[in-house]
Amino acid sequence: MKTKFYLLAAILPLAMYSCVSTKKMEAEQAKYAELSGNYLALQGKYRDLQDELKRCQNDATLKITELNTKKSAVETQMGDLNKQIDYLKQNNSTVMNQLKDLSFVTGSQAESIKKSLDNIGAKDIYIKDLQGSISRKDSLNMALVMNLKGAIGNLDDKDINIKVDKGVVYVDISDKLLFKSASYEVTDRAKEVLGKVAKVLNAQPELEFLIEGHTDAAPMRGPGIIDNWDLSVKRATTVVRILQDTYGLDPKRMTAAGRSQYLPVSDNATPDGRAANRRTRIVILPQLDQFFKLLETKK
Repeated sequence: MKTKFYLLAAILPLAMYSCVSTKKMEAEQAKYAELSGNYLALQGKYRDLQDELKRCQNDATLKITELNTKKSAVETQMGDLNKQIDYLKQNNSTVMNQLKDLSFVTGSQAESIKKSLDNIGAKDIYIKDLQGSISRKDSLNMALVMNLKGAIGNLDDKDINIKVDKGVVYVDISDKLLFKSASYEVTDRAKEVLGKVAKVLNAQPELEFLIEGHTDAAPMRGPGIIDNWDLSVKRATTVVRILQDTYGLDPKRMTAAGRSQYLPVSDNATPDGRAANRRTRIVILPQLDQFFKLLETKK
């Protein structure tokens, strides 16, 4: 009897210890599972942040590349103008040296020479002013492009493309973004896209712009449409009316034009090429009146 008692007394603590250890183990396992879940969630957030960082770095790289390209073009223009200035200065020095060797110069000849030298100096000043005007114009164009890209957001470049070419800003919008197939009836997204463009254009009231309709080379005929000329013009006037009636752009600033199929940007022999050619182009017109005014004041 005593033996059984002692045996029971020995087993009882072991059983109690085993019960406590099991509960503690289960609690630790639950805590481990929670920590593991938190760790996996943090890993997911870390990967998302890495992806976002990479995307921002890529966007920054593209913008820097574009600005560097524009900077190189401006520097090339500046180099050309500086060469002209150096050439004029060399001519000036040559004339002065020749004058030193002359033993006799009439009054009329001296006056003529003086006028020539004055003209050279005026042209030097004019070239420098013109160089500054070109730089300011290029800077304003780049700012306009960045504003447009910021307003448009991250739309696919195949659907909308904004660029500067030879000092002119172009906004190309694909027909699938604006119009229903083979029609000049706008899509549901058209007003959203045009509204973003209009917001930037309204902020620059001094700018005038041309709305061009473009088609591919496939012959077009349908209800209310005679041919590709007709379709391109009607698409352009549709966009103009939306910008005027819906977003309040001054109609005096706008011109509508149809270019039909005759100004392609890609090969009409492929589906992708034809899709690229079907577009509406907004051309931000250069302010020629201000440019000519500059010329007049510097003559």
